[in-house]
Amino acid sequence: MTPPRRERNPRLGQLPVFVAAFVIIGLLTTIWCLASPIMSLPDEPAHTIKAAAVARGQFSGESTGVQGAQLQVQVPRYIAEIRAQQCSAFKPDVTPACAPKVSLDRSLGTGETSAGNYNPVYYVLVGLPSRVMGGEAAIYTMRIISGLLNAAVLASVFAAASALRRPRLPLIAVAVTVTPGVLFLSGGINPNALEITTAAAVFMHLCVVLENAERLRSVRWNIVALAIAASLLANTRPLSLLWLFLAVGAATAAFGIRRFVLIMKDKFVWLAAGATALSCAFALFWLMTAKSFDSLLASPTEIAPDQAFATMLDRTFNYVIEYVGVLGWLDTPAPAAVQMTWVMAFGLLLLVGMTSRPVRGRWGLAILVPLVIVLPAALQASTIQSLGWIWQGRYLMALVVVLLLAAGVAARFMPFRITPWKKSAVRWSLVLMGLAHVYLMLFGFRRYTVGIIVRTNWTEMFDPIWQPPLTWQGLTVAYMAVLAAGCYLLYRLLVGGPAVLRRGHSRGGAVRTAAGRSDAPVLVESQPTTGSR
Repeated sequence: MTPPRRERNPRLGQLPVFVAAFVIIGLLTTIWCLASPIMSLPDEPAHTIKAAAVARGQFSGESTGVQGAQLQVQVPRYIAEIRAQQCSAFKPDVTPACAPKVSLDRSLGTGETSAGNYNPVYYVLVGLPSRVMGGEAAIYTMRIISGLLNAAVLASVFAAASALRRPRLPLIAVAVTVTPGVLFLSGGINPNALEITTAAAVFMHLCVVLENAERLRSVRWNIVALAIAASLLANTRPLSLLWLFLAVGAATAAFGIRRFVLIMKDKFVWLAAGATALSCAFALFWLMTAKSFDSLLASPTEIAPDQAFATMLDRTFNYVIEYVGVLGWLDTPAPAAVQMTWVMAFGLLLLVGMTSRPVRGRWGLAILVPLVIVLPAALQASTIQSLGWIWQGRYLMALVVVLLLAAGVAARFMPFRITPWKKSAVRWSLVLMGLAHVYLMLFGFRRYTVGIIVRTNWTEMFDPIWQPPLTWQGLTVAYMAVLAAGCYLLYRLLVGGPAVLRRGHSRGGAVRTAAGRSDAPVLVESQPTTGSR
């Protein structure tokens, strides 16, 4: 007699994954908050001043009337004068010791910010510590809050990936998307990181919802998380509404329009969609009224748009370095070994995704791959004569992350038989990625403590010119310990066999939908073996 099929409940197991991922990623982003010198991230002074202003009810600031001039706001003087901390920007041989000590003067003064016309939602969350604290303590607390916000969103992406029917490759894809660059950006005051993490969350939670379109009650947590992530994404940066549309489109393409129509018949989904629509309406209203697309640091050129387009296409793969991680004000690229590690991971993941079965799962990739190539060129060409050369790799990272996740989701039905060889491959891959994370942080400490100069000067770091809080040695040890714990937990999740990943998958054949048709070819997870094959 055939045993009755057990229905898999996607909610089971998501909470432990979320909590574990949040603790690990939250610690990693917090360490980056302390490791990076104050104002050492791209445009961090502008975003810090903007956050302090928004926390005091100044959502936009006052214009001087000069075209392209930065907006003026009233903020504590220790923040208004924070630009003095960026004396080592663009100078990899200069340490942050050149900066004066951050003052404790909390009286109001005039600050200027090039982010004055940006959406205020992110800054409301991050700027609050400046109301009750001063000096370096306030800056670091603002950073930590920003990092923990990103950690929570990324943790929800891991949790959602674990809820898919065949979660191993989606989980691997999530791990690959958490590049050193994502952690670095999450450790500073800049909405760019939140744009990246929320785009990933929108795509992955929507995938879970679409996969369970016939029983949405079991994925209501994912529907709520999807609405929150989409609302935050819409209100991060000027291009975020475009990334939101593409993330939704890629997930829908991967699972089919029929499933999207089916979930839109649910009242709870309509409620979540309505809340998201209101957030998008506010984002669009702010975008139009505040003119967020108008750069306050414009450098117009006379270069023809078609020439700019061709130049950007030629530079397409140059930006991959920034997807992996570039420290400082784009002045300290990751070492070659770190770049190679992630480029190999990117390439392998995309290759597996683009050759996966069933073919319909590749439609998301078919949409995203050409866009990742063409969009930067088109956007830069459209603004070259009014704003000049403004494009940076980090501006596209939200879409790149969605592309990588789409590859993992497309390939999830590929057989993943747990053998001793595959256990070893997973283990050493995680070790390699962990070492790459540590290497970049050590390289960053070299840049900040003694400066990057022509000759090798690693040993001079033990007699540093500049030191972060808790010392670079202490932060490195803590970073290694947290990474080791995270890699171990991910390894256990990936090779843990049916007890961890199966959770009631149908035994043999396909999982049947409510209509009686086969939803997708769900292959049975194999039991771990003790011998090689």
